[in-house]
Amino acid sequence: MPAAERIPAGSVTSGALDLLQRGELTVRGRIREASNAVLYCSVAYEGREAACVYKPVAGERPLWDFPDGTLAQREVAAYEVSEATGWGLVPPTVLRDGPHGEGMCQLWIEGSDDAELLALVQGEEPADGWKAIGFADVGEGRTALLVHADDERLRRLAVLDAVINNADRKGGHLLTDEGRLYGIDHGVTFNAEDKLRTLLWGWAGEPLTPEAVGALETLRDALADEAPLAVRLGKLITAAEVDAVRGRVGALLSSGLHPVPGGDWPAIPWPPV
Repeated sequence: MPAAERIPAGSVTSGALDLLQRGELTVRGRIREASNAVLYCSVAYEGREAACVYKPVAGERPLWDFPDGTLAQREVAAYEVSEATGWGLVPPTVLRDGPHGEGMCQLWIEGSDDAELLALVQGEEPADGWKAIGFADVGEGRTALLVHADDERLRRLAVLDAVINNADRKGGHLLTDEGRLYGIDHGVTFNAEDKLRTLLWGWAGEPLTPEAVGALETLRDALADEAPLAVRLGKLITAAEVDAVRGRVGALLSSGLHPVPGGDWPAIPWPPV
């Protein structure tokens, strides 16, 4: 029997969703650092194989501000919205049955060190090509300025996070592969209440790019009642949460600006990386 065709990590092909949805999942290990159950798997179907992440609903820890057993659906909803923008910032993600019950299954992104996205620097202001996040305690009473790259890929992700109300955009959730940027871990998103908590505040209050405005206009149309995206989201999150997405898209288009921290919710996740 010929060896299975392997899909490289980070390769987003036209058949990736079909492979993730219909392939046989084999658990290879567990990612211990995660707060919920995160299983590293292989998925194989009709001579094709890829590495993937499987997060069973049964392995989700309850959260006080999100309904129990909904994190997997939110991960899939984040992928759907990302795809609707045309930016492809979230790896292919599906909801499916697996060895431990229903859960989300996402193409594995190995990540590389080809781009430095975050840094701690001395001084009061960031250097050219960087955006300030805030000062961080580095021990012994010393602080350093935490900065992120002034990178168009990160800027797109900042817009996406504002739309999906991402409550946990940490540095460890940013992966690059062959020049592409991906965001992962979108379980705590889409809450109807404002919970945006991110490291990507460098553009706060600045005008949205024309590209971002175009993507938001596309999203606005895609979220109309009975539009395919709206219907798919309605199967993953609540009606109130879908309405909240519409409201956030409308607010961004109305202001024409990147959002600023609201003050009623911690602006930066902890730990930040």
